[in-house]
Amino acid sequence: MNDIKIKLALEFSISESDLEDGLAEYDELSVDSLISQILDKSIAVDEIDCKIVEGPNNLEEVDELRTASNAAG
Repeated sequence: MNDIKIKLALEFSISESDLEDGLAEYDELSVDSLISQILDKSIAVDEIDCKIVEGPNNLEEVDELRTASNAAG
């Protein structure tokens, strides 16, 4: 049998501090890389293509959201 391809939609909420800790623990700079590392370490997939479609993908984007939220509030 050839490789099996699985397409997944995933949505989750996480506190800013937990996101920072998770990125630091896996030594990753973006959420899509973090998710790819977690999946690879969990089930050793051959190929992972992870894309963030909505929400921040890195800590700089989190900072931008915080700044925009503070300016609006």
